Amino acid sequence: MDELTAAGITDPDLRASYEECKRLNALHGKTYYLATLLLPKAKRPFVHALYGFARYADEIVDDLASELSVEEKAQVLSKWGNGVLADLKKGTSQDHVGRALIDTVKRFDIPHEHFEAFLHSMTMDLTVQEYESYEDLLEYVYGSAAVIGLEMVPILGPLHNDAFEAAKKLGIAFQLANFIRDVDEDLDRGRVYLPLKELDQFGVTREMLEERVLTPEIVEALKFQIARVRQLQAEAAPGIKMLEASSRPCIEAASTLYCGIVDEVEKIGYDIFNHRAKTSTARRIRVAGAAFVKRQLISRQSNNHGSPQG
Repeated sequence: MDELTAAGITDPDLRASYEECKRLNALHGKTYYLATLLLPKAKRPFVHALYGFARYADEIVDDLASELSVEEKAQVLSKWGNGVLADLKKGTSQDHVGRALIDTVKRFDIPHEHFEAFLHSMTMDLTVQEYESYEDLLEYVYGSAAVIGLEMVPILGPLHNDAFEAAKKLGIAFQLANFIRDVDEDLDRGRVYLPLKELDQFGVTREMLEERVLTPEIVEALKFQIARVRQLQAEAAPGIKMLEASSRPCIEAASTLYCGIVDEVEKIGYDIFNHRAKTSTARRIRVAGAAFVKRQLISRQSNNHGSPQG
């Protein structure tokens, strides 16, 4: 049985929308897509829908229509975003990505404010080029990453309300790991996501980052940021056991791979200016393989006990 049929999605237009979201996920979110494959088939399309929405908004800001001015991009994002938010209120959509999103939100009763927060952060990306403090950065990270975790939990199956707080922390950890890896790339876009006050504690200025020369000060500043990622990951870990058993291998693998970006930063000697830290295919396969075996065991146990989770 294919994923859409397993998820009870039969309408042809709706299936086409979910397929488009899956295509965006497979094309742009290789690690995310790999982790999604560890979920039961019936859950996967809904995760693809969330990714499709987030990716499409991100493309408007960074990739699509790169020749447009900031004002023009803001208009495109606002028009599309407001259209999706209006569709959420109506409960229907004609948008090729929005249709699947609205269906997912209705099925799992996902709060609309998560999508408002996400679009707010995408709008910030158009004009905000640096963050003074970690608290300032959290306004952006909440909407760009924490809410993704919060949106996912109803699909994954929460067994306890604390699963939401854990998901929020894990989403933030994923985003912060990306910021560490992408310092060089973000500078090309005129942005610095590492909080300026925290950089200053180690004698690092934005101008030093712009020079793109690895110094002992920058190394220490990166170590500080890496420690925070690992702390958030550790705090979020108990929350994985608060999800349905069939969802746990996926999230464990995602945690290992996404937060593992900081391990790769260490392996390249913190030289994020001359090397892109990325998880090797071998490691991805190893982590996903172990998670797949675990999922098969859970599925078998569930079937033996007559549970629908597997």
